Amino acid sequence: MTSFLKAINGLQLFQKFLKPSISITATSKRDRHIRNNIPRYRHPEWLPRVTRVKYNEQLTEDNNEFLKEVTQDKYGPDNIEYGMNISPLKIDPIEPVAQWRRGLRRTGLIAKKIGVYPLWLKNGKKVHSTLLQVVDNEVVKYIPPEKFYPVKSKPPLQIKRRLGCLVVGAENIDPRSITKEYYGIFNASGVMPKRILKRFMISPEAALQPGTPLTVAHFKPGEVIDIRAKTIDRGFQGVMKRWGFKGMPASHGVTKTHRRPGNIGSGGTKARVMPGTKMPGHMGNRWRIQKGVQILRINTKYNVIWVKGHNIPGETNTYCHIYDTILPLKRHKKAPHFPTYLPSITEESLPEELYADEIHPFVDPTIEFKEES
Repeated sequence: MTSFLKAINGLQLFQKFLKPSISITATSKRDRHIRNNIPRYRHPEWLPRVTRVKYNEQLTEDNNEFLKEVTQDKYGPDNIEYGMNISPLKIDPIEPVAQWRRGLRRTGLIAKKIGVYPLWLKNGKKVHSTLLQVVDNEVVKYIPPEKFYPVKSKPPLQIKRRLGCLVVGAENIDPRSITKEYYGIFNASGVMPKRILKRFMISPEAALQPGTPLTVAHFKPGEVIDIRAKTIDRGFQGVMKRWGFKGMPASHGVTKTHRRPGNIGSGGTKARVMPGTKMPGHMGNRWRIQKGVQILRINTKYNVIWVKGHNIPGETNTYCHIYDTILPLKRHKKAPHFPTYLPSITEESLPEELYADEIHPFVDPTIEFKEES
């Protein structure tokens, strides 16, 4: 009987502290659908919360500090604290760099879309540009043409020009937060583990050793590139937003069909809906390629590229893949940095700001137009 009374008193004490935390009136849009007289559970302030971690390894503070020291000894403090893409291998190319010629394909970069910014041409015209930042790009692995077979078919296809595969990674991450299998990809090359990986098809002459850093100096201002990225996910949308339909009239006897597509038949030819009919469905979240985008400006200090236009696929802080364009009339007119910009081999040092020929630099005097007298 005594234990039963103690349990009752303990329950009453718990409810006493719990009652103020759950008798809160709903204020958000989601809570407005719930009646205010029904109490909703709120986590009490005096009750400790459960620590949420990705992998609960029960590490002590001493063990955590020891792992940090081991990581800094292997990859260097610059890579961990400041995110600088300094290769831990520091290997110079063994073979001499091949000269660029038409038909050779070099690697691309992985960039993050960080915003839209205006620029002005030398004739006074204003143009919009998108800022792409190259974050910690390094070569992770190279697969020669003899070992890379992207297409498997029966009988095997006769490929005239074989291309190799270069795996590029972007954005350094903590090695302690990934699995052992994923860490094995980077352990062989010795580079810092990356969050994003991308394969680029390249010519064997443009091969780079693992650990080679890739910066925005890989491109030159005025060059034309292609950008591949995922579009913004819009969810399930109707035909007016997805395909730009006009919709039905708003009045004059129209009942509940204002935003509907209308007749989806094929004119009575066949009693079915033909494939490819524009109908409601999932919009966005698709890989798209924006071809023929011109580079207007390059900042070599912060690894930022200004490209022409504000219609680059994806939303802010999403990654995209940039590489030399495949359009035959907009390819390289001058020799690019091949296979990439290597400061150890290239004698010239690049300035911090690089502009295309038609772009007006901000350090120049302001453009003024005067009427002729």
